[in-house]
Amino acid sequence: MTGREGRLSVSGDRAVLTFERRLPYPVEVVWSAITDPDERAQWFGETSIDAREGGTIDMVATGPPLPVEKKRMTGRILVWDPPRVLEHEWTQAIVEDSVVRYELHADGEGTLLRFIHRGLGPRNATGFRAGTHAFLDRLEAYLAGDELPDWAIRRQEIVRAHQAREEQKQ
Repeated sequence: MTGREGRLSVSGDRAVLTFERRLPYPVEVVWSAITDPDERAQWFGETSIDAREGGTIDMVATGPPLPVEKKRMTGRILVWDPPRVLEHEWTQAIVEDSVVRYELHADGEGTLLRFIHRGLGPRNATGFRAGTHAFLDRLEAYLAGDELPDWAIRRQEIVRAHQAREEQKQ
């Protein structure tokens, strides 16, 4: 799999999901979309951030058809290095405690976004792969000023495309 579609690597009972997206926007624009609660609410969901190392983050994703208490994610900010790195704990009722990291690197006039989610169990990481891909697609649409894809529909499209690729390999 390419970095755009997400790579899943497993070591023992833990997994790492890694996505890379080349975005045609300056680092500061992408940083703002990821860290500004008002902007983040547009493509991810309701978010509050105490923007500092040791601060907290609290998010409720839009899209997944789950009760709020299962969608709510909280955590402590482990790295706050504007506009390059945001790393935070990911504590959510439906999965193992884990860590999410956004790294932004200048790429010509654009940005290389590397998104890393580590610490999930392999089964949950596999489940999160298509959902994360769908959220990153929504981020791209938000940055472009395009209509955002419906998260649930986009996730299903990604799942079906992945299944079709797997069937072709067999």
